[in-house]
Amino acid sequence: MVSREHKRVLHEKLQLLRSVTNSQALSKTSIIVDASKYIEDLKKKVEKLNRDIACQRSIVHDISSPLVTVEALEKSFLVSVFSKESCPGMTVAVLEAFEELGLNVLEARVSCADTFRLEAVGGEIEGEVEIVDPNVVKQAVVRAIKNCRESDEDF
Repeated sequence: MVSREHKRVLHEKLQLLRSVTNSQALSKTSIIVDASKYIEDLKKKVEKLNRDIACQRSIVHDISSPLVTVEALEKSFLVSVFSKESCPGMTVAVLEAFEELGLNVLEARVSCADTFRLEAVGGEIEGEVEIVDPNVVKQAVVRAIKNCRESDEDF
């Protein structure tokens, strides 16, 4: 037979489990089922985070693909570029890509000592009717960096 003390400890542990898993269940079985679901959800979140971390690490370690983000603002874009490898003329290539898309560079910060970093705010040229898609800007910047690297390798 189970002692009264043992029952009390078991009840306290079930209530603790219930509170940790945010369960609304009252029966022992339902509390355990909710806890099981909670654990499965946590496992899925951990797996997703591990995949995201692995993906980010591969992006940072992959020299061939620069990390480019383009955020659309009201009438402009915030463009951030990071590449572990810089080559002569990379800044010019990126700025020419902006120009080809009809974007004015309103503000820019560039560092190209060992790595290449660029943050720029680009606005559409006044009078231009066509709105440029952020993905088009991103593709143009990536293509400009790739072309710059390829032309650097030719020398």
